[in-house]
Amino acid sequence: MGDGRNERGLSAYHIKRACEQSLRRLKTDHIDLYQMHHIERTTPWEEIWQAMEQLIREGKVTYVGSSNFAGWDIATAQCLARERHFMGLVSEQSHYSLVVRTVELEVIPACRHYGLGLIPYSPIGGGLLGGVLRKASAGRRANEHMQQRIERLRPQLEAYEALCQELGEEPADIALAWLLHNPVVTAPIIGPRTVEQLNGNLRALEIALSDETLKRLSEIWPGPGGEAPNAYAW
Repeated sequence: MGDGRNERGLSAYHIKRACEQSLRRLKTDHIDLYQMHHIERTTPWEEIWQAMEQLIREGKVTYVGSSNFAGWDIATAQCLARERHFMGLVSEQSHYSLVVRTVELEVIPACRHYGLGLIPYSPIGGGLLGGVLRKASAGRRANEHMQQRIERLRPQLEAYEALCQELGEEPADIALAWLLHNPVVTAPIIGPRTVEQLNGNLRALEIALSDETLKRLSEIWPGPGGEAPNAYAW
């Protein structure tokens, strides 16, 4: 949030000041879910939880969440919260989609074990899973970085969009439905630009993916091989 020593990180001072500044900007008296964006391992958890507990006692925050935490960060946070008789984290916001499945190793197992809801961001892979090949054939040109990603993943994208066409569904809706089939996922973070796109995204709530379809999706977009340590030790 700035160049100053106290304008970053998770010190009690910064947590308290940042929350109060957010309340003023939002013109509200409380925040339902206050998330720590990225782990910051130089501040002791005792200090972090003391600050969060104070905000909750004051009624400024209702629940606390994390974002981009490793599985062991979640475990550490929850164990120390339990020692303080504090609820701790209720959610984790992570980068998760068919394209990026690393969190399946340890973050998702940690969320399931400690009862956290997973809130995936970039659920359609930064646009890759939104029918990018079809859009390109219709004359919509992607930027240079996206073009490079498309070329690198073209065989998988072709197989994916063909499967979606076979299912009679939009690629973005299949990507969201795939996330929603995981009981740990609370809700993907979507970014529709139009009402039409929003209504399209809501279609994902009605799509039931068969075991065969889930298997084919994993063949196109392989994950890490399961949860740790089974994914690499057996």
